Order: sequence, then C-alpha cells, then structure tokens
Amino acid sequence: MNELITSINDVIWSYVLIVALVGCGLWFTWRTRFVQFRMVGEMIRLLTESAVDTVEEQVKDNGAKGKKRHISSFQAFAVSVATRVGTGNLAGVASAIAIGGPGAVFWMWLIALMGSATAFVESTLAQLYKQKHKDSFIGGPAYYIQKGLKQRWMAVLFAILITLQFGLSNNSIQANTICGAMQEAFGWSPAWVGAALAAMALFIVFGGIQRIAQVSSVLVPVMAVGYIILALFIIIMNIHLIPHVFKVIVLDAFGFSQIAGGGIGAAMMNGIKRGLFSNEAGEGSAPNVAATASTTHPVKQGLIQALGVFTDTLLVCSCTAFIILISGLYQMPELNGIALTQSALQSEVGSVGPMFIALAIFLFAFSSIIGNYYYGEANIRFITQNNQVMTAYRIASAGLMVIFGAIASFELVWNIVDFFMAFLTACNLVAIALLGRYAFRLLDDYRQQKRQGIKDPVFHRSQLPEIEDELECWE
Repeated sequence: MNELITSINDVIWSYVLIVALVGCGLWFTWRTRFVQFRMVGEMIRLLTESAVDTVEEQVKDNGAKGKKRHISSFQAFAVSVATRVGTGNLAGVASAIAIGGPGAVFWMWLIALMGSATAFVESTLAQLYKQKHKDSFIGGPAYYIQKGLKQRWMAVLFAILITLQFGLSNNSIQANTICGAMQEAFGWSPAWVGAALAAMALFIVFGGIQRIAQVSSVLVPVMAVGYIILALFIIIMNIHLIPHVFKVIVLDAFGFSQIAGGGIGAAMMNGIKRGLFSNEAGEGSAPNVAATASTTHPVKQGLIQALGVFTDTLLVCSCTAFIILISGLYQMPELNGIALTQSALQSEVGSVGPMFIALAIFLFAFSSIIGNYYYGEANIRFITQNNQVMTAYRIASAGLMVIFGAIASFELVWNIVDFFMAFLTACNLVAIALLGRYAFRLLDDYRQQKRQGIKDPVFHRSQLPEIEDELECWE
C-alpha cells in the first residue's frame, strides 16, 4: 500500500502540480505587478500595527468576561504561521535534502518567492467572501468557491479534502515528528508521548478559535525567534562556509552531473513538495484563518499572509537547510527527517542539540496541530452545523490521528499527506485562477487609496457591484 501511494504521488506531482503551482505563481506575480516584492514594507507595517493593537486590546479587556471580540490581523497571521512553521521546517527540509540533494533548497526558495503572490490572492479572496460567525468571521476556499464560482459540489469537495489533509493526516505528521524527536533526545516511548499530546491538544481545540488564537500568538513568536537565534549563532560561527553552502545549493540545482543523472528532477520535485508543505501557498489552508480577521480592507490581510510565506520558507526553512549543509551529514543515507536535523545540530553545538530540537519541534508541531484542527473545523461547519459531527471531528483530529501518527512509520505518514495535498492544491488553484481578477481589482483600489494619501484604506462591497449581493460583510 505504501509503495502504491508513493507511485501515485510521483505521477501527480511530476506531471500536474509542479506545472500548475509554478504557472499560477508566475501569473499572479505578473498580474499583481510583483506585489510580494514591491509591498514588503507595507506588509511589515500592517503586521506591526496589528500586533501593537492586539496587545493594547488584550490589556484593555483584561478581566472582561463574556465580551465578544474579533480575531485581529496579527492573531490570524499567528495561527496561519503556527501551521506553516512546523515539521516542514525541521523534518520536511531535512527530508527534501536527504532525498533530492542540496539543490532541493533552491526550489524551496523559488516556490516561496512565487508562492507569496499566490498566498496574497487566496487570502484576499477569503477576506472578500468571508461570513459573520459568532464573535469572529469564518471563510476560506470553500466559501469563495460556492459564492464566487456558484459550484456547491466543488466547495464541498474542497471542504472534505482539507479536513482529510489538515485536520486528520497532517496532524499525524506533527505527532510523528514530535515523538521521533523525543525518542531521539530522551528515549521516551512514542505511544506515551502521543497520548500526552492528544490530551493537551483536545483541551485547547475544545476552547474554539479564540483559545487557539491566544495560544498561537504566544507560541509562534517564541519558537520562531528562539530557533532563528540559534541558527544565526551557528551560521556566524561557520561564516567562512556560507559561500560554499550557496555554491552547493546552486550547483546541485542546475549542475551538469545532476541533469545527466536525473537528479535535477528529484531536487525539483522534493523541493517544491516540501516547500509547499511548509509554506502552504496555493494549498488553500491559510485563507481559512485569514478570513477570521477583522480588518478594513481585504488586501490588508492578503499582504500580511503573503509575508507569512517569506517568514516560513526564506527564514525558518533556510535556517534548517544551512545547519544541515554546514554539518555535511546530509550525505549519510541512514539519516532522514528529524533525526538528520538533530544530528546536524548536535555536530555544531554538542549534546544539547538534540534536546533543543526536541523542544523546538514540540513547540513548532504542537502549534501546527491546533492550527490544523481549526482548518478542518471551519470547513466542517461549511458542510454541516451538527454538534455531534463536530465533537467526533475534534476527537478524531486532536486525539485519534495524533496517536496514530505517534506509532505509524515516517514514510507512511508523509506519503498520506502528499497524496491528499496534491488533490487539495489542485482544487484550490482552479478556484483562485478563475476568481483572481477580483483580488487584482482590490489591490488596484488599495494602491489608489494609498496614492491619495489615505493611510488606512477602506473597502465597501458597493465597489464591486457585480458581486455585491454575494458579499455578506463589508457594509
């Protein structure tokens, strides 16, 4: 069964998704006039302002009970980064290098640079078509497919696929990586670690999106900053090797020996697959949480989510890649996944390395588990409001799949995720390719308001009269 899934994945990724991902990335980059490069300053400004406003609001509301509050742009960003910055950054990067060689890192960078424009489009659309839901908003690809394309069957298909991918199979990978890291560092039994993870995850997910956002907004900055500081320390201590690292990456991505031996294909496919798993641009996951944010213009959240792709791949993934390539241990065939990252770090900082990675992967992957759960919840609510179905999903996502991932093999859990990720991404790419024109018009409106000196652009649904009736918000 594992071999069959591997064969199917290779065919789908080799001949369909790589072309579609790269093609959409190039098209969106061109039509937005390179938004991911031209508006980086605006992305950082929006995120910083939202973070400050979030802290001020939390202080002001401290002790207030029963008050309805919306999710801020920063909190939505934190939840989406929580799912992005996970096992893909530590185990996924190591797996891509072990299988595809150092050249896979180049293709991870490339898919992130282009994918940032794709992330902008899908998150802007999610904001545009979002709906009101209790004390927050709700939305995502299922919602913009149904409202924008008028295809209920396709929207339900997406909702099912993302629930299978993120809410279920993806959580098995997070648990598998945490348990592997803990066993490598401390010798702890995967079964017991899995049971403890499930208990903690169930406690948080039963608290809803507010509790998930609160936990993520604390865990994400702590884990990301700590890991980046350690990586920068290792890079500075080995600064003389950095030119060699870049040379190895580029030569392995385009070298004549790789082309002759077919290695360039392996590097490209594994780099793009693991890059997509890590930054999720075009996969249709981040738009689900991007839609929950309260903001004055859809483009604002689109820009913030585009920055998340850079944060994930160009920053955190690169840290892992540099540590592994500096160590030279990627040439050892017996090392793969999180074990390769732990061994590489141990070679640089000593015996404390595996323990640090075990702690880091716990924070990285655990925050991903609770973020992944929410993606499934938002889409199950799109299909049905049955509370019994939601309870069963919570138990399956944060409980059963976490335990399954703890005891399953490394190869099996990654193959299952690659399988569902392929179909999920294909479904979303079709939708955003057809609806992308609205994101382009919104971006033009945002830029025009900025040129007029308006610091805080505002969107009203009457600005898109042909779809005004389909927009529940933006009054």
